[in-house]
Amino acid sequence: MAAKEKTGNAFVETIKTIVYALVIAGIFRTLFFQPFWIPSGSMKETLLIGDFLFVNKMAYGYSYASCPSVIIPRFGVNIDAKDICGVFDGDNKRLFGSEPERGDVAVFRHPVSGRDYIKRLIGLPGDTVQVTQGVISINGTPVELRDDGVFEEAMERQGPQGMRPRCENGAIGEGGICMKSRQIETLPNGVEHAILNIGDQASDNTGVYTVPDGQYFFMGDNRDNSADSRLAQQAGGVGFVPFENLIGRADRIVFSSGGRSMLFFWTWRSDRFFKAIK
Repeated sequence: MAAKEKTGNAFVETIKTIVYALVIAGIFRTLFFQPFWIPSGSMKETLLIGDFLFVNKMAYGYSYASCPSVIIPRFGVNIDAKDICGVFDGDNKRLFGSEPERGDVAVFRHPVSGRDYIKRLIGLPGDTVQVTQGVISINGTPVELRDDGVFEEAMERQGPQGMRPRCENGAIGEGGICMKSRQIETLPNGVEHAILNIGDQASDNTGVYTVPDGQYFFMGDNRDNSADSRLAQQAGGVGFVPFENLIGRADRIVFSSGGRSMLFFWTWRSDRFFKAIK
């Protein structure tokens, strides 16, 4: 009997340890930092497919969106933040709230689908934003742009979804060099960052957007390959993003995998360890 009791106690202690670890991890993820793996190329070259980072949740305070979503389609798991913290949804307020700054790279919940997105904050509440021939105007003043060469990458499948990049230099065969025009954009508060362009398209010319109170306007740095606030939610875009939907600010890349899985350590990019996000 003693051996059985010992085995039983060991099993119970193991279960307790796992539960405690999960609780601590859940609290850490909810209050401090949330891991995020870049799945698409909408923020190139600032963020590449396969970049792994932690989102600083303390930067903007806490709302219902601070609760983690657990989505694992392979196992049929789909627990949304609203399922856990939906009682706090609806007032567009935050606990210990802090206003984001123009130029921040932020993770937020899509206002309709609830999926996590990462984009750059361009328009603040009350701003007018318009894109004309690919140039952003904020409150009627075009942002400063300067040409800065080209961005090059191999034409090959990227990330677990196996997506191929779009290229400015036309149809490129497997293994060829895919190029995009690169510019440095300076926002009104002095934040500088690289943007990429592929060619002329509808999103390069928009009407005037007036950002409502308590909401924000986001765009991807890979301007011709980003579903963002330029496109209405009904049309598959992001539209305006409420303050309460912000999850946190992306400050630094931890590591980056150039392969189909972040576990393939031999594909990790040596120049992106702990790289600051600008």
